[in-house]
Amino acid sequence: MKLLLLVLLTINLYADIKREMFNLYQNKKFESVCSIGFDHFKENKKDEEFVTLYAFSCLKSDYIDRLAIPTAVLKFSKESRANSAYFSVILMQKKLLYHALVDNYDLSEFRLPTTDYVLSRVFDLYAKIGEHEPRAFYLFEDPNDPKLTYKLYLSRDYKLNKIVIEEFYDTITIKRHVYW
Repeated sequence: MKLLLLVLLTINLYADIKREMFNLYQNKKFESVCSIGFDHFKENKKDEEFVTLYAFSCLKSDYIDRLAIPTAVLKFSKESRANSAYFSVILMQKKLLYHALVDNYDLSEFRLPTTDYVLSRVFDLYAKIGEHEPRAFYLFEDPNDPKLTYKLYLSRDYKLNKIVIEEFYDTITIKRHVYW
């Protein structure tokens, strides 16, 4: 009887966590959802709804490196496989852009799928530059909205450089994204 009670409490706890994550997600508390998902990933890794909610929250809060494991486990449904491919494209673009900025690697030869995520847009714009001398920063105009611009640069640190993308609408900063 005690074992049954323990199992029911555990199942209820996991359902409450998923419900809490969904409510926070709907209220655009993406960083909180990403943190909760990270803390409870091990016991929920077979629940693709949980993993998808966790992964999209991490993406929306710019914790792109946390997409690696969800990319590997999302595979049992058509929608999950599509989400996995979406996350892997963004993760690869981040890694390649970092390689290009830090090591002056030429990205112009790459023809990758793209997404609507800001890092993908900036990756595509950067790759179009082709081989060039490194700059302190890059300014890109969004091809679909001339009032939207992106500033790309490396924030240098003694341990690890970080990619920074600042989004501007006219001259007003919309958002600052930092990736490592």
